[in-house]
Amino acid sequence: MRHKQSLPPHIEADDRVILFDGVCRLCNAWCRFILKYDTQRRFKMASVQSREGQAILAHFDLPTDRFDTMLYVEGRNAYERSDAFLRVVVQLGGVWKLFAGLRLCPRVVRDFVYDRIARNRYTIFGRYDQCVLPSSDHAGRFLDADG
Repeated sequence: MRHKQSLPPHIEADDRVILFDGVCRLCNAWCRFILKYDTQRRFKMASVQSREGQAILAHFDLPTDRFDTMLYVEGRNAYERSDAFLRVVVQLGGVWKLFAGLRLCPRVVRDFVYDRIARNRYTIFGRYDQCVLPSSDHAGRFLDADG
């Protein structure tokens, strides 16, 4: 977990924000999964390539030119890799809470598996030529500095 004394740009104290690689097909599938199963609209999203995503990455001293992990931000705290994934799915509730059992597995093992998938995601799942934009029915679900 990364912690800062100040809130990241574009994020309010009670926001829960998922940063994802906007050109990665796997990451976009993850984003669509969240849109479908986050029925209580707990989470907002931003691509790491967006102006908002870049500012948040910089705030947490993370690279802004290569993206090896999903980042999940709760207020002043940021979670990476398997910790980020588990914090998100557990909050979805229902059957997804069963993933909480993976926390019993040592982080080093979880992150090893996460890293293998992350490093090979373009080869296995493919990539888009540019970031996929949210549709109008997803209003309020994505960070937007101009909105």
